[in-house]
Amino acid sequence: MPPLLSFVEAIGIIQALLLIVGLILIIFEMFNPGFGAPGIVGLILLAVGIIFTARSFLEALVMIIIILAILGLALTIVLHSAAKGRLSKTLILNDSLNKEEGFSGTEDLEYFVGREGVTTTVLRPSGTAEFDGVKLDVVSEGEFIPKNTRVKIKKVAGRRIVVTKM
Repeated sequence: MPPLLSFVEAIGIIQALLLIVGLILIIFEMFNPGFGAPGIVGLILLAVGIIFTARSFLEALVMIIIILAILGLALTIVLHSAAKGRLSKTLILNDSLNKEEGFSGTEDLEYFVGREGVTTTVLRPSGTAEFDGVKLDVVSEGEFIPKNTRVKIKKVAGRRIVVTKM
């Protein structure tokens, strides 16, 4: 008689199903991380399976150690797969979003370069200026620029807009 079949007959079909399904659900949760429902249900099934199966505290402790060893082995396989195997292709984003493909993390303000406007606050060196009805946070190149002074956008680097006094 195969060892698994003799194990099932020794503890009962219901207890064996509780333990096996609990392990399967926890391992499924390891490979498909998400909300955690399979993992939680798996833990509950394992706990109920241990309670129904163990006849003494020592048997329960041995079962817990065996289950933890199995889950540790499964976790090792999952971590290896996440680092180098098939799981890494589903968990890790390998595509990059770059400007050449039309993606931008911030609004592209390059079209403002060369435009003229008026400061609405004092620039020391940062403040606000208005360009064609649009208020923008700007910085000067280190110089103090008073309010209501004509300025021109010299360069744009991300959200940083550098202006010079006209």
